[in-house]
Amino acid sequence: MSVTEPLSAPIELSFDYTRSLGTTLSRFMTGLAEGRLLGAKVSDGRVFVPPVEYDPVTGAAVTEFVPVSDEGTVVSWSWAPAPLPGQPLVTPFAWVFVRLDGADTSILHALDVAGPTEVRTGLRVRARWSGERVGAISDIICFEPASAPGTPVTQTTVEPVEIVTTPVSLTVQHTASQQETTYLLGLEQGKLIGQRCPVCSKVYVPPRGACPVDGVPTVENVELADRGIVTTFCVVNVPFMGQKIKPPYVAAYVLLDGADIAFLHLILECDAADVRMGMKVEAVWRPREEWVPGLQNIDYFRPTGEPDAPYDSFKEHL
Repeated sequence: MSVTEPLSAPIELSFDYTRSLGTTLSRFMTGLAEGRLLGAKVSDGRVFVPPVEYDPVTGAAVTEFVPVSDEGTVVSWSWAPAPLPGQPLVTPFAWVFVRLDGADTSILHALDVAGPTEVRTGLRVRARWSGERVGAISDIICFEPASAPGTPVTQTTVEPVEIVTTPVSLTVQHTASQQETTYLLGLEQGKLIGQRCPVCSKVYVPPRGACPVDGVPTVENVELADRGIVTTFCVVNVPFMGQKIKPPYVAAYVLLDGADIAFLHLILECDAADVRMGMKVEAVWRPREEWVPGLQNIDYFRPTGEPDAPYDSFKEHL
């Protein structure tokens, strides 16, 4: 196998995390939407902000909620000189634990100050509220020194906030292995390249670098046809955010001719109800000018119209 500089690219994983709040957090988030802060009072008299659902002393469900001030004292802090995307402020700021007046615990948030010399333990601060509140911790834009000119919050009454949606994202720099690089560069040339085990002769695509059966390196490249059979499949009937194909459609494991492991792809150009195990399919490639080092070069697989493969020919690959 020739040595090629490994491919590397950023990958962003993102989704919206939606959760139901339950009684306790619903009260807290509804309070934020209304421009006020609530804490939970437990059996020993302490007030927790944000509120806890269960008393840490007795384990009983918390039922007493009390208002607390949107002003408080910095308990501890850390300077953030280079804010990251999605953080509360786009300019350097301090992460602070603030103990609000009337509370016995601290809340974590951002403090907007010009520099680290302007923040200290014991600093009096107050919340800077958003003008458009939705029932999320971001309804408090940040905290600011209590000595700075501020705008009083206008309290309102809203419907209970019972569900919250939080965008979540993570960006990583992925560097492909030598085997992955060979496979991806092959796709850029319209080829499907696997690797063969020197002991059992099984062919793996995408290549794994080592045979999972014998544990030895796979070094022989094998170019495979872009045709194969459906082993197992799933009919997708449920719509979801970001879906590009109208349900129902089929996601199937396709065993390429000459391969010993199947990989997942779409089956289109036929009714979902007509897809079956053993169906022979072929790849439909995107236009050549759209090819990149990736499996998306194959748009989907479609039936060839040939007779189905007998079950015994692929039963060991399920």
